[in-house]
Amino acid sequence: MTAATPPVSLPDLPGDLRFAFVEASWHADIVQRSRDAFFAEMARGGVAAERIDVFDVPGAFEIPLHVQRLAASGRYAAVVGSALVVDGGVYRHDFVAASVVQALMDVQLRTGVPVISAVQAPHHFHEHVEHRRFLQQHFALKGQEAAQACLLTVAGLRAVDARLAAL
Repeated sequence: MTAATPPVSLPDLPGDLRFAFVEASWHADIVQRSRDAFFAEMARGGVAAERIDVFDVPGAFEIPLHVQRLAASGRYAAVVGSALVVDGGVYRHDFVAASVVQALMDVQLRTGVPVISAVQAPHHFHEHVEHRRFLQQHFALKGQEAAQACLLTVAGLRAVDARLAAL
């Protein structure tokens, strides 16, 4: 069982900020748990669902290009990517996950728009009920944490910008 994230004091942000959530369709029954928890935690932080745009992609590998376009558009205060990368026995899933996460970091640094990763790659994936249930709970926790990171990072960068402007 995955432990709940301790409560975090979420910042007040302007009501006109928009956010994007890019999710992989592969293992949607698991990945969508992060989206649902993300929406719930963003609502707790004062961000209405109408201010969050969801984009579906086939798999984790397609997330960075979508995130890059969204971040470069200037329309979003932050972008989140969520996917489950599994060991299918054919390729190195850890390599795929590492490549995706590195690409997300590159987008963030290149655009200056926060990119939050909820891309997960369990060491082993088993197609049985107990493991799927565990991952659904885990992804719910990751969605909550992604929302907190999203709000806190946007608020933190806004504070940095205000401080720099005052110098």
